[in-house]
Amino acid sequence: MTDHTGRAGLEKDELYAAASDFEEARHEIVGSYTTNSLPDLVTASHHLAALTGLVKDLSDEVLFRITDNDPGLDFGPVIAAYTSASAPVGRAVTNYTEAFEQLGFLRRYAEAPATADLHDARQSAFNVAQDRLDLTVDSLQEAFVTLRHAADRIDGTPPRILAALSRSARPENSIYRLPTKLPATEPIRLAYMPVSRRVR
Repeated sequence: MTDHTGRAGLEKDELYAAASDFEEARHEIVGSYTTNSLPDLVTASHHLAALTGLVKDLSDEVLFRITDNDPGLDFGPVIAAYTSASAPVGRAVTNYTEAFEQLGFLRRYAEAPATADLHDARQSAFNVAQDRLDLTVDSLQEAFVTLRHAADRIDGTPPRILAALSRSARPENSIYRLPTKLPATEPIRLAYMPVSRRVR
């Protein structure tokens, strides 16, 4: 069996790193707007590109592990962590895209002659953008927490110790599989061994 010592630690580190990426994206967005201001379209374009990049990163992480056929490793807990994070990240992208649309509207009519209707439309667009940005931030926080908690739960008990534990004592969130046991066979009898005979 291949020596997988330390693989659980590496997987935990990867999950922590992914969580950190989402936290960084959240901080970038939080710092780009206030209750009285919105990010400009250049900044928002960079944010949207970063968010879609994070979605791709998640799918790449899953694809890498789902195609790994190492019989000694079970990436189930790790894959579940990435796929669970994909839901809030998807909501973050959706909400930011809706905010992006409103920013485009505000940019389009920034210099249009002021009218009561346009004032109301601008205010509505501003409010929608604010709301969607807040939801984006909340979703990124959810993804961050999901990945951090999953990383915290990954068990690093070495395979040899797992094999020695009783079934009830084995951790459920281990990425290590137990070594497969060879099927029991009949004792091999050598050609010169006589068959025992019943004595009368």
